[in-house]
Amino acid sequence: MEPILKIKNLKKNYHDMKDEIMAIENVEFTVYPHEFISIVGPSGCGKSTLLSILSGLDQKSDGTITFQQQNPKIGYMLQKDSLFPWRTIFENCCIGLELNHNLNDETKERVNRLLKTYGLIEFKDKYPDSLSGGMRQRVV
Repeated sequence: MEPILKIKNLKKNYHDMKDEIMAIENVEFTVYPHEFISIVGPSGCGKSTLLSILSGLDQKSDGTITFQQQNPKIGYMLQKDSLFPWRTIFENCCIGLELNHNLNDETKERVNRLLKTYGLIEFKDKYPDSLSGGMRQRVV
C-alpha cells in the first residue's frame, strides 16, 4: 500500500538577529491510507511548527515531504484563533465565502445552520471579545 504522506529528516530553524533556534529536527514518519495519527509532545517541541509546514503556512529548512497526491487539502485548528475583532461572529464565519465570491443567500443560510449546530447562533451578531476561548475556537 502506498503511503499518503512520507516525511524524512524534516528540519525547521528560526532565525532572529542574535540566534538560530532549532524548532524541529530529524522528524520522520509515514502515514498510510485509513491510519489515524496523533502528534503528542510537551509545549515547545514543534507540534504546531510541523503542522504549519505540512499545511503550507510555513517553510521547512531541510528534509523531504512527499504527499501521494499533488496539492492535498490539509486543515488543522490553530492554537490561537484568527478572528477579526471588528467583524461580528457571522461576518467572521463568512470571510472565506466573501474572498471566494461565494457569499449569497444560500451560503448565508448554511452559515446560520452551522452556527446553530455549534451552539453559537445567539452570538452571531456579537464580536469575538464577547466569546469564551472555546466558543472562539468553534467559530474558526
